[in-house]
Amino acid sequence: MRCPCGYLGDPKHQCKCSPIAVEKYLGRLSGPLLDRIDLHIEVPSVPYAELSKLTDGTSSATMREQVDRARAIQQARFGKRSNAVNSRMTPREMRKFAAPDAGGRSLLQTAMDSLGLSARAHDRILKVARTIADLDGSEHLQESHISEAITYRTLDRKLWER
Repeated sequence: MRCPCGYLGDPKHQCKCSPIAVEKYLGRLSGPLLDRIDLHIEVPSVPYAELSKLTDGTSSATMREQVDRARAIQQARFGKRSNAVNSRMTPREMRKFAAPDAGGRSLLQTAMDSLGLSARAHDRILKVARTIADLDGSEHLQESHISEAITYRTLDRKLWER
C-alpha cells in the first residue's frame, strides 16, 4: 500500500490522495528500516476470473522441493556452519559467491544510481540474487538474477510520483 486510501497504482480504482498525503504516508517507513527488509513486493488484487480457474498452480510440494534443493546448494557452499544461508553471507563470502557477471554489474550500478539505493540495499539485492540463482540451478550470478532481485525492492524505488 503506497497511500492512505490504498489505491495508488491500482488499475481499477482511482486514488483520491493528494501528493502531500502520499508523501507523508510513505514517510512513515524509514529508509534504514526498509533497507533491512529483503523483499518488498506489491500484491495486486486478483480478478475473480483468475481466482475461479479450475487449473492448479504450482503445488506446495513442488515449491518445497525447489526450496530444499536451494538449501542443499547453500549447505554445500557454506559447509558445516549452522546458519549456512545466503542471507547471512559475510562480505568476503559475497565477493566469492555473489559476484554478478558483467551485465549484472552494469544493471546493479544503473539501479544504484537511478533509484538511489543504499549500500545495504546493494548487499541485500546480491544476497537475494544469489538465492534466485540457486533456485534456478545456476552456479554463477547472471544479469537475469540481478534484475529479478531488483524488482523485489519496490519500496526502495523513487517511483512515488503519480
